[in-house]
Amino acid sequence: MTRRAVFLALAILMVVMTAPTGTARANTFYPITGTGSTWSQNALDQWRANVSRNYSMTVNYSGVGSTSGRRDFIEGSVDFAISEIPFQAKPEDNSAPEISPVGFAYLPIVAGGTSFMYNLKINGKRVTNLRLSGETVTKIFTGAITKWNDPAIVADNPGLVMPDRAVVPVIRSDGSGTSAQFTLWMSKQFPSLWTKGMTSQYPMFGNAKAQKGSDGVSGYVAQNYGEGAITYVEYSYAKKAGFPVAKLLNKAGYYAEPTAFSVAVALTKAGINSDLTQNLDGVYNDTDPRTYPLSSYSYAIVPTEIKAGRDIFDENKGNTLGAFLRYVLCEGQQQADTLGYSPLPMNLVMAGSDQIKRIPGAGNTGVDFNGCNNPTFKPGDSPSKNQLAAIAPQPQPCDKQGPTQCTTGTAGAPADTPVKPEAQNPGTNQPGTNQPGTSQPGTNQPGTNQPGTNQPGTNQPGTNQPGTNQPGTNQPGTNQPGTNQPSSNGANPDAPGVPGDPGAVDAGLIPVYDEEGNVIFDAAAGVDGAVPGSNGTVMRAQASPFTLPERGMGTEQWLMIAAVVLLIGAVVVPPLVGSRLKGGSGAGL
Repeated sequence: MTRRAVFLALAILMVVMTAPTGTARANTFYPITGTGSTWSQNALDQWRANVSRNYSMTVNYSGVGSTSGRRDFIEGSVDFAISEIPFQAKPEDNSAPEISPVGFAYLPIVAGGTSFMYNLKINGKRVTNLRLSGETVTKIFTGAITKWNDPAIVADNPGLVMPDRAVVPVIRSDGSGTSAQFTLWMSKQFPSLWTKGMTSQYPMFGNAKAQKGSDGVSGYVAQNYGEGAITYVEYSYAKKAGFPVAKLLNKAGYYAEPTAFSVAVALTKAGINSDLTQNLDGVYNDTDPRTYPLSSYSYAIVPTEIKAGRDIFDENKGNTLGAFLRYVLCEGQQQADTLGYSPLPMNLVMAGSDQIKRIPGAGNTGVDFNGCNNPTFKPGDSPSKNQLAAIAPQPQPCDKQGPTQCTTGTAGAPADTPVKPEAQNPGTNQPGTNQPGTSQPGTNQPGTNQPGTNQPGTNQPGTNQPGTNQPGTNQPGTNQPGTNQPSSNGANPDAPGVPGDPGAVDAGLIPVYDEEGNVIFDAAAGVDGAVPGSNGTVMRAQASPFTLPERGMGTEQWLMIAAVVLLIGAVVVPPLVGSRLKGGSGAGL
């Protein structure tokens, strides 16, 4: 009886340990497959790895280009597609109209900036601070500019001695959403230079080189033979490759880099159509000095019905697709900046949440906004508020169009590139600002530049030449950036609203956590690995629970195990004790 009781208890324990609980059943995911955009692929690949590791979810994805992704969805060979533009009624390659045989929805997944990654050296030293106006870019990618020392490029870069070297534009050879976004921008902003309208198929011209996919064009530029080359590609690829991107001139007259901040600011002016496709005219023409004018977002194309004869998709896959997209809109957006993108704002997350509910098998369940953990909004925020845009720093004065040029690098190449002395911008005390007669009380405050210190003859032209009045000549505390701000010294009207403390951190924000709940960075606490944003500002997000439950034993399982242990004690121990007592009595007789 004792042996049978032991076996019974062990059998019960095995059943408890192997039986699925309610949580485990909810986390039974079926593999799903998608194709499309390479613009978004770096983000998708990271998210796929995250959900595979944390939730045993399999999401297969192949970056074959937006055009191929849309066609795969139409043909029924994939469960979802990713694209930067919607289905095309009249494809420019004269192929059949893109008409889906099944109901579908567009669902935003990530924002970012189409950037201009380049490989350029001057006297053997890599250039990291290139600046280009939109007109100059358009002329490069139409063949009107063929040399790096073209007067238009020289005018954009007063601090650099541009080399007499051929410009090699690198374009996409495949149907590309990136090409479509870029050509749409050129057609809207410079219609006299780009007359072909929006196109996914970029035409060959001059000495341009054509490569397939975002990894193809960025890979060409990054090679040694790519010196002199420039391409249009999502900012993420330049960061990943360790290469710089050109700062692009915006409508406010500042050259901007497509950081998470500048894209967030830009998309506050995006128009959202009823089907969630985007109208970017307001983005292109935004006069905020912080904005990046070639900002946009990408979206998933998801099924909203199951159709007989289309076997690729069912409700089991719909459950997986819905769970994955809820993760993407919330937790996944925390990594957007690190990956070279910008997190989706609340209004797009709300719209995407409604579209998830339409996916068969998704359980009519959207996003939990109280636990979303998207860094652009907090619980209770209005849809129009963007936390990231609210703390976006103002541009540096040297980024303003004119005779000065910043030295700081961009994207994956943050090292400085020196500029000519006359193009330096040592703050608000520019050569010419502190000339005799210009240094009136109120411009250079009394005590900083006292009468007698800057007497005529002491600070004559030639004495205060560039290089003499460099930072270091004006000692810290005398004319530091932040001390001599426009609000206190009026000497630099070209830096509207520059924070007095470039390293300031919004005290209302708290640390960012990784997928396992560990702190990724927290500048306020001094955690190693803090990731500063532009101008020293740190982007941090709210901490809140993951949108998907972690796998593992929960309270229910532990209680069941405890019950089994008590059962073993109740069934096994009494017979053993009785047997022992009986055995002891027999021995004594």
